[in-house]
Order: sequence, then C-alpha cells, then structure tokens
Amino acid sequence: MSDEKALPREELLIEDRLGLRARVMGTEQAILVGILYGREEEEESLRELESLADTAGIPTLAVMVQKRHRPHPATFIGQGKVDELKLALSELGADVVIFNEELRPAQARNLEKALNTKVIDRTQLIMDIFAQRASTKEAKLQVELAQLHYLLPRLRGWGMSLTRAGGRAVGGVGTRGPGETQLELDRNKIYLRIHSLERRLKKASSERAVRRHKRTQSELPEIALIGYTNSGKSTLLNLLCGADAFVEDKLFATLDTRVRRTDIVPGRAVLIADTVGFIQDLPHDLVPAFAATLEAAQTADLLLHVVDVSKTSWESDVRAVMETLESEVFQKDDHRPPILTVLNKLDCCEGSFSTSIEGIAISAKNGTNVDELREAIAERLFSKSLDVAFTLPHQALYALHPFTATGRARIVGYVEAGAQIEGLLSEDEWHGLQAVGAKLSAFASVPDEAP
Repeated sequence: MSDEKALPREELLIEDRLGLRARVMGTEQAILVGILYGREEEEESLRELESLADTAGIPTLAVMVQKRHRPHPATFIGQGKVDELKLALSELGADVVIFNEELRPAQARNLEKALNTKVIDRTQLIMDIFAQRASTKEAKLQVELAQLHYLLPRLRGWGMSLTRAGGRAVGGVGTRGPGETQLELDRNKIYLRIHSLERRLKKASSERAVRRHKRTQSELPEIALIGYTNSGKSTLLNLLCGADAFVEDKLFATLDTRVRRTDIVPGRAVLIADTVGFIQDLPHDLVPAFAATLEAAQTADLLLHVVDVSKTSWESDVRAVMETLESEVFQKDDHRPPILTVLNKLDCCEGSFSTSIEGIAISAKNGTNVDELREAIAERLFSKSLDVAFTLPHQALYALHPFTATGRARIVGYVEAGAQIEGLLSEDEWHGLQAVGAKLSAFASVPDEAP
C-alpha cells in the first residue's frame, strides 16, 4: 500500500488536490519549467527562480524551457513538452515541478493529472519562502491571508479537504503556512478565517501606527533602505549603524523591517529602516505583507535605493523596484521622498565599472566609499539646516530638550544670561527658540544663511 493510501482522507495536505501522487517524504527535488518569449529578461528570471528554490531549500535537478509566443491555455506548455517533462520526472526522480509564471487553476489541475506529480508556480514558491521566514506575528498573519486568497479560486475540482498548511515534514514546498491552521475545503469556513485574519491585521496595523508615531515624535530624519531582494540592504544597515541584522546570500533573507539609530556624520543622528526587498512579478496578494516596508518608504525623509551592480540584470532590477514604488507604494498625488541610489557590491564586479545611473558606488561588505556615502546622505538631509551658536535664558532651557535628546544641540557652557549652545536646527526650529529668548552668540561663528 502506498504512503498516500495509508493516510486517512482528513490527513491529506494542501497539495493533495487529486489524490493521485505518492507522498513526498523528506527533502523535495525540483524540475524548473519556463517559457522563453524572446526577451532577454526571461533567462535571468529562470536563474532567479532557481535561487528562489534554493532559498526554499529545494535542490534543482533540471531546468526545462520552451519557446512559445504565449502559454498553452490548457497546460501552459505544449503537449510534446508535457510528455518530455513526464519522462524527465521519471528519469531524475524529481518530486515537484515549479513553473516560472503563475498558473491558472485549470492549468495546474491538468498538469498534475498528466504528470502525476505536485505542480506549483512562482507565486506559491514565494509564498512558501515567506511562510518559512516570517518571524513576527503580523508577518505570519499576512502570509496566511495571502495563501488563503490564492487558494480560493483553486478549490473547485480538487476534491480533497485542506488541512494543516505546514507543520509536517511531508508537506513540502508550496504548502507551508505559519502555525497549524485547519483549512477546510468548505468556502464558507475559509471566508470566516479570512475575515478573522483581516480583523487581527487591522489591530496590528493600529499598533504599528502607534510605534510609527513615537518614531516621528523623535524629530530625527528617517531613511528607508529599499531595493531588489539580496541587493545588500542589511549589510549596509550593519555598516552604517553597527547593527547586527541577519545577513545571508539568499533571496528574502530579511522579511521584517528593522529601525536603527546612528550618527550618519558626527553630531547628526538619523533613523535607518531596513526593509523587505522587492522582486519582479511580486504576487499581489503578498503586497500587504510588505505593509511595514511600504509605510517606512512612504514616511521617510530619504530613500536609499540599494542596487546590486554585480548582477548582469541590475538594470531590470532597478526598473522592477521603481515600478513597484509607483504601483504599490505611492498613490498618484503622494509626496515622494528624494532617492539616493547606492551602487553596491563593487567588490564583486570584475574589471572597471561604469553606469549611466547617477549614484554613490560602494561595497557595503568591505566599506569602500562609505564615508562618501555618509556625506552624500548628510548633504541631502541637512543642507537646509542651520549651524547656530546661541544663548538661551535659564528659564527657557525646557525648550532645548527635543534637540539635546536627538543629538542636534549641545550645551557648551554657562554665562549669566543663560546657557551657551551649539545646534543644528531648521529655520522654523530656530524661530521657535527665538520666541522664548534665544539670541545668537559671538562665541562661535554663524553661517551666512543663519537668520
């Protein structure tokens, strides 16, 4: 008796839609399949799919491609290629076939029936990676919600109950979900679960808004690191802030936004947020899982766009990030923070490097040109600030606290008229201090632009 027949019906996992496959025990191995439409990006996209599979812990045994003008409506690839794929599965002993584009429900069912093997697509693979790596409560809820939305149109015709989206070694890639949520085939129960998740996420969003409000009260400039996944954002955060953010040479190593404080140059403190990396063809249902990342970008004073220039496809990566910003992050009339492009991974480039894109070329790994980057950041964030030396009456020192707390002002001495202070202030802040008695002092020079 096969492993599948030995399992009671209610123990079948999400991928057992047809009940025809043998159980997959232990580590799965994959064959990747894609269509070449005649564009250069497709080959790079397939290499990226292999990296995604590796991130999910799935070794790739072979990559199969077919040149077509459009996908086959019934099986995505042509019937001849389906037969070739079935033979390769038998010869190589692969457990799963991963397609480089999102399959329609009917295409997935037809392929699984023809191949008698689990079939998943790029969307499911990315969701699986998120399910494995999400660590915060909110991220786990967002991933489960995305999985449920993905499953809804694919319920009809599978004929199997859905249970335990993960938590079992036999589940495998494309089936994991945070926790051991019981997913029933019945649509009403799934809708109830979706509504429950949405209520909990709404509460989590309110809590995140409170934390964001506390950060804005600090009056420190905020920087958001954005970029394609695995472009080196976490490594740059560690370099600039002396942080200990997790770094791994895999896609989506960072799924939770981290915020750190640092002096970008002496006496000028900032907050830097490390965010989730973008990717081409990001599943739309996973966009809410980027909520913290999107908000960090929306409220930032400066965006650092980190680009991995050691990749041959870095220009298409740049386009993917900019398109995601326009379609998912900012609305038409939203204010957009200035963007400083950081051309990263110089240490991985062979020979000379040249680009038409304006930016600061660095290596976050070995610190090349980091001082130039710090100065460029300071110039953009503090160019309109005033370096002022002034005296503040003793009775008005309470007004100085927001500036000393954020490192933008310091008391250098005391005289009969009050405290002598050096500070880095905006014009509005300086006028506010003047209103409580602050007067320019002669103990230090004042820039020409000071009022």
